[in-house]
Amino acid sequence: MTRIKGGVMANKKRKNLLARAKGYRGVRSKKERYAHEAVMRAGRYAFAHRRDKKTDFRQLWIVRLNAAVRTNGHQSYSTFISKLKKSGFQLDRKVLAQFAAEHPEVFARIAKQVV
Repeated sequence: MTRIKGGVMANKKRKNLLARAKGYRGVRSKKERYAHEAVMRAGRYAFAHRRDKKTDFRQLWIVRLNAAVRTNGHQSYSTFISKLKKSGFQLDRKVLAQFAAEHPEVFARIAKQVV
């Protein structure tokens, strides 16, 4: 049986790795070892920050809702959410924040019903 050398696959693997590291500064985009470290680290950060993004957006919605709630005569965000749940509304924070930002008249009607 003939011997098969791994040069083709090794070059393909190296080429793909350096393609993923394209745009990185210095040796991180040129040398295989440093590119591998950079790509692995970038992947870990990307995974963690996909989770963090959900938290960031929820915080943004809460800030927007708090501002809109106070302009519509309620005491605070937390009391508004409490009354909203007791009233039986099934709207989440994302939708409420969109109403507050894009359709203030709709949000005002919701806020009046929650009292």
